Amino acid sequence: MSEKKEVLKVIYDTVDEINLELDDDKKIDKSSSTALYGGSGTLDSFELVNFIVLLEEKIDDALQKIISLTDEKALSQKNSPFRTISSLEKYIIFLLEDNSN
Repeated sequence: MSEKKEVLKVIYDTVDEINLELDDDKKIDKSSSTALYGGSGTLDSFELVNFIVLLEEKIDDALQKIISLTDEKALSQKNSPFRTISSLEKYIIFLLEDNSN
C-alpha cells in the first residue's frame, strides 16, 4: 500500500473512532473534502485536540513513525492543515517525508 493510501486509511480509522463519541448530527463524513475545523468544520476545538491525539497515536501504531501535528509548522501556516481531510492528509505526508530526510 502506498504511503498516501496508508495515511488516508489511518485518518479514516481515526474518523471512525471519533464518530463513536459524536452525536449523529456531528458525525464526520469520510471524504477528502470534509471540513474538519474552522469555518464550516465539524469539530470544535476540544474535539479537534482529541482527534489529533488519537491520529498521532494511530500513525505511530500503523506506520511506526512519530510525528507532531501541532508543531510550529502547523500553527504558522496561512491555511490550517486541519481545514479538511485532504489538507490534513497532505500535511501528514509532508511531515513524514520531512522526518525521513
